[in-house]
Amino acid sequence: MMKPDIQFDLLKPELYNKYIEIGTKAYNQHYTHLWPNGDTSTYIENSFTRKILLDEEKDHNTALYLIKIDSVYVGLLKITLHKQVQEYSKFDALYLDKIYILNEFSGKGIGTKSLRFVEKIANEHSKKVIFLESMQKGLALPFYQSNSFIIVANTQVPFKNVIEEEKPMYLLRRIL
Repeated sequence: MMKPDIQFDLLKPELYNKYIEIGTKAYNQHYTHLWPNGDTSTYIENSFTRKILLDEEKDHNTALYLIKIDSVYVGLLKITLHKQVQEYSKFDALYLDKIYILNEFSGKGIGTKSLRFVEKIANEHSKKVIFLESMQKGLALPFYQSNSFIIVANTQVPFKNVIEEEKPMYLLRRIL
């Protein structure tokens, strides 16, 4: 069987609606359980609106990508190129803010290929380490650990209205 052709398209204004659609759908597929009555609007309003994208686009420290297989958009990435985390300066650390893949495309190697893409960007910027956060429960954590990320701290979802027992997250690090 042929491996799918996975591409990473840097977000352009004409793709904002697609980014919002994919981000909202993927987030709702994976994370409604975090929110009372499954109401994810707080997160969506802070992540997937035109205003948020316009602000992020102006920030030269933020890189937004749509993940595409052939001609179909299947996920997205948000990267903070320079971020001080723990003992690492912003010159040494890259932060992977978001990696969302639609449920129907999970398990096809897209996540692994996405991490390789992020690593390539980190190397292009001479980074020493990649950081990301993961829910303590769920499938993401073992996936990141199988890709050489290690838990370095406890964190939590930053929104007050998330269900209390669902808030715990880990900060993970992968040294390059």
